[in-house]
Amino acid sequence: MRLLVDGAHEIGRAVDAGLVVLEAWIAPERVRSDVARALLPRLVSSAAEAFQTTPELLARLAYGQRDDGVIAVFEEPPTDLARLRLPERPLVAVAERVEKPGNVGALMRSADGAGVDAVVVADAVSDIWNPNAVRASLGTIFSLPVAVCSSAEGMAFLRSRGVSIVAARVDADAAYDAVDLTGPVAIVVGAETSGLSEAWTGDDITPVRIPMLGLADSLNTAATAAILLYEARRQRRAAEAER
Repeated sequence: MRLLVDGAHEIGRAVDAGLVVLEAWIAPERVRSDVARALLPRLVSSAAEAFQTTPELLARLAYGQRDDGVIAVFEEPPTDLARLRLPERPLVAVAERVEKPGNVGALMRSADGAGVDAVVVADAVSDIWNPNAVRASLGTIFSLPVAVCSSAEGMAFLRSRGVSIVAARVDADAAYDAVDLTGPVAIVVGAETSGLSEAWTGDDITPVRIPMLGLADSLNTAATAAILLYEARRQRRAAEAER
């Protein structure tokens, strides 16, 4: 499968992550930013083929309005669950049935910022390599260990590795900051419209809620993930400071 990426930041992060560059398309007169100019030598030397083209053709290839003067076609990286390698005390983000690619990308950006060890996309509704997902992640999607699988597969994978599961639910009794997130843990968030499915329930799964003090009863998926992941990071930093 092929993956088209536009935007100098996103392309650069894909190259840094070691993705195979199949083609580079460049409109030299549009390469204006410092980021794009610095990218070109690395991109051209990495690409199997490099083409100079016109701004008009590049505009047809690009997704939306981009003016960096460069587009790259990569070999789509593998996303099978068996490839994930977790450290001894991992922090994992799980997103189930998230509909909008932009939300998937924003969640990836939060996961990258919080320093998660892996992201699992369960029962995917949209393509995680959709240009909106790549763009919303600012290319951080390429630097993260990512797996796509069913909810059942993801849950079995986590349980087999001794990873505790914490599920975000609007009707949970426990507040998100009242639960211990310092051990090996996976934080699971669901779609904005329907939330998590019943697959993510069980005696060994801890439901948590984010208190909502206004009119809305929940946050969007990416915001929920960001709060929970950074709470886990805060707790871990505090625990390390006490040692």
